Amino acid sequence: MNSTPVAPGDAPPILEMRNISKEFPGVKALSRVSLSVNEGEVHAICGENGAGKSTLMKVLSGVYGFGSYSGEIVLRGEVMRFRDIRSSEQAGIAIIHQELALIPELSIVENIFLGNEIASRGIIDWDAARRRAVELLERVGLREDPDSAVKQLGVGKQQLVEIAKALNKNVQLLILDEPTAALNETDSQHLLGLIAGLRDRGIASIIISHKLNEIEQIADEITIIRDGRKVETLQVGDNINEDRIIQGMVGRSLEARYPDRSADIGEVFFEVRDWTVQHPSVADRLVVKHASMNVRRGEVVGIAGLMGAGRTEFMRSIFGRSYGTYLAGSITKDGRPVELLDVASAIREGLAYVSEDRKTLGLNLLDTIKRSVVSAKLSKIARRGVVDEDAEIRVAEDYRKALRIKTPSVDTGVNTLSGGNQQKVVLAKWMFTDPDLLILDEPTRGIDVGAKYEIYAIINQLAAAGKGVIVISSELPELLGISDRIYTVFEGSVTDCLPIAEATPESLMRSMTSLTRKAQAV
Repeated sequence: MNSTPVAPGDAPPILEMRNISKEFPGVKALSRVSLSVNEGEVHAICGENGAGKSTLMKVLSGVYGFGSYSGEIVLRGEVMRFRDIRSSEQAGIAIIHQELALIPELSIVENIFLGNEIASRGIIDWDAARRRAVELLERVGLREDPDSAVKQLGVGKQQLVEIAKALNKNVQLLILDEPTAALNETDSQHLLGLIAGLRDRGIASIIISHKLNEIEQIADEITIIRDGRKVETLQVGDNINEDRIIQGMVGRSLEARYPDRSADIGEVFFEVRDWTVQHPSVADRLVVKHASMNVRRGEVVGIAGLMGAGRTEFMRSIFGRSYGTYLAGSITKDGRPVELLDVASAIREGLAYVSEDRKTLGLNLLDTIKRSVVSAKLSKIARRGVVDEDAEIRVAEDYRKALRIKTPSVDTGVNTLSGGNQQKVVLAKWMFTDPDLLILDEPTRGIDVGAKYEIYAIINQLAAAGKGVIVISSELPELLGISDRIYTVFEGSVTDCLPIAEATPESLMRSMTSLTRKAQAV
């Protein structure tokens, strides 16, 4: 018997998707898209938001069942007709969606084994399940009590639970939709190493990602989709780099990742002093510890920190105390003390917050685009308590065009949009409130390079208009590319504040991993 491993490019295809087409009302999402994936191969799918990447994977995984699309799915030489996710899982396909599918009220172990319980004679063996859960969590690098409720975890840690759940199944083809979008650099590299380990065991993976440096690092082949059509499939090698991938995605070269900006920075208008916040459910745990910062008019301020450092908790607690229990600290705006006791008062004082988790905190997925855009400040288009529907449509149309939201109509439900287009709707919602200070929490997570450039340009426009902008991001190059100053956060404390001229990935990482506490005297 020949035991020599077969190179990914020489292996027979484990998967072929032949001429897949899929339509929604008013939109042709996919048009005769074909691709093949070999055993033991990492196959990346790239394209702008709305290009059809996630739709193609939902067809493959049975989310869009047989009969709702045209074309063929061939797995190991056999034509498959998946009617639902369970039938694709039984064939060895597992998908991890960009928008997580966990039940927040259940524990980690309950989520991992939901629908796939370890049981004997109808009785779940929880001891065996916990032991297995610990093994799976170790494989994905998550050190959490398996009995912890998922709702207590951040988005990044929830993503790791999803991956552990997929690994528990007898997976032969793993689909990952933006798997590292919410992860920091260390955790991202751990996950990519995990995927490489699966490849070494002959397990194929399909990855959708906008992090082109990671695609270049891990993928064997790259299929590019644009406007629902396959553009090309690239063999990763010496001649394939990020610029080449971008050219295929957008149909042109993108000369600069970050738009030029001439900063005109004014005086400090927003200041937080000695801010201290307690965890919402753990009484003796402080999630924000005596933190201080300020923002000047016309300034873009970055917030850097590793996962769990307290960046989001700090910003959400400032925005109307929408996270944790306030213990101490003061906020000054335009030279006067302000009490932001709830979200409504924060909005009245000119604050806006684009949340990291758009699905749960940013949008009502039952709403239309037009309703979502105006929802944060209905008073702007209301007369005597009645919403002016014509004004609602005009406002939504203006933002649809300005932000290039891909949709046939503003009457479309936001739940039908791609993740990136949903993010644009959230951004439009808060821009409509005409804020003085806009807080953006991971604003480009899961967004393609073209759309990122558009959002960076909007940030620049807001700053040029004299607004203050705070950007939380796990991507240090992004913060270095758009910020005027960068604060670092570690274990709930603000540890440093670096002007962009002094900030480097190395200096930021040092302050993100130690309590230097240089920034307390802002």
